[in-house]
Amino acid sequence: MSAGGERFGSFGLATPAARRAIPADDAITLLKSGAAEPGSLIGYGNGRSYGDSCQNDAGMVVDMRPQNRIRSFNAETGVLEADAGTLLCDLIAHAAPYGFFPAVVPGTQFVTLGGAIANDVHGKNHHRRGTFGCHVESVILLRSDGRTYRCSDTDNAHLFRATIGGMGLTGLILSASIRLMRVPSLDIIEKATRFRDLGEFFDLADAADQANEYAVAWIDQLAGGHGRGRGLLFTGNHAEHGSHAAARAGSRLSVPVRPPFNVLNRPFLTVFNAAYRWKKGRSSDARRAGYQGFFFPLDGVRDWNRLYGPRGLFQHQSVVPEAVARRAVPALLEAARRAGQGSFLTVLKRFGDVRSPALLSFPRPGYTLTLDFPNRGERTLRLLAELDRITVEAGGAVNPYKDARMGPETFAASFPEWQRLQALRDPAFLSSFWARTAKKLEVRRGAAVAAE
Repeated sequence: MSAGGERFGSFGLATPAARRAIPADDAITLLKSGAAEPGSLIGYGNGRSYGDSCQNDAGMVVDMRPQNRIRSFNAETGVLEADAGTLLCDLIAHAAPYGFFPAVVPGTQFVTLGGAIANDVHGKNHHRRGTFGCHVESVILLRSDGRTYRCSDTDNAHLFRATIGGMGLTGLILSASIRLMRVPSLDIIEKATRFRDLGEFFDLADAADQANEYAVAWIDQLAGGHGRGRGLLFTGNHAEHGSHAAARAGSRLSVPVRPPFNVLNRPFLTVFNAAYRWKKGRSSDARRAGYQGFFFPLDGVRDWNRLYGPRGLFQHQSVVPEAVARRAVPALLEAARRAGQGSFLTVLKRFGDVRSPALLSFPRPGYTLTLDFPNRGERTLRLLAELDRITVEAGGAVNPYKDARMGPETFAASFPEWQRLQALRDPAFLSSFWARTAKKLEVRRGAAVAAE
């Protein structure tokens, strides 16, 4: 915790906030001196990760937010260079008047550039644009040997690939250059299509991807009987004629305090899902939407994660191969129903075959399902372990960037080449996630070798 009492926690609020934080300038000085101790640091952006990949129980987090200068922008090519702590909303505001928009955006605009790279984030258009890392030109990386590295496809390419999706473990990202995409406007022409069940969704998904820049489905996870698996498929494209002005990135509403109980309980979710399905799905006609409402709907309520109460939430995101998705996705949803756990946000979308340059990247061809659960202790942990099991047995993977509790075995099954990142990890950088998963695997591997 900083001297001013600021918390450097994760968005899920289910794990303790960092005990100690160091300003970026002090961390840079420390690293350049070569005096950083092993495992003492991990970069911290704007705290939008759900898990503990941005935490370091044994050391300090580096507050990168003051490092937020946009260094240059080429209005002809759309190449933008900025400090790692620059927020996505500020990048959008800077480039929008020139007709450019990030090629890939996650579900919130309040992530930092460094965080987007370290997590190799994805959006609603993976089938066309891949991950955020696909659009990174270069990264400036400071390591604990005191040296600054320019990393790209041609310079220090091994570090470049390890840093994208590397969860901040290869060193401190100081700045980066990214390629934005030219768009006719920021407005989105959106269409909502109802589907009766998951079978109908899968029948619609491929054609939706072929015809649209963006596609994502919302699932009414609590619906049973004949309504099981029903939902809405949202598709969108940038409007040919519309606004080039970025909207103010503020929140009209906020949750000022953390309630003493979970507000997003089953009765509330049942009513909410019914109302949401009626409001969003009452017309299948195309309609114009502002980009913030289409890409970042939850940003309109500041600190909405507090609604989960004092114990926070866990998010589980999995991806399963397309060949088994019609079996595996229903199994994941059924496991949650059997456990009596309601998910406030249940999102299903299709990943394409655009390959990321990252050494370790979560998206891969198939379908990805995201579920949010209030933290009810051991009961929720058992459910999450069951979701892990279903995913791994289906040949899929669990997203480490949103995780706060997966075991080493699940991580190894999801990322069998994890040792390649471990070999390039800067010794001064360690996260609670990596200590909980990869470091334990390293210890086991060492013990097995010693026993031979």
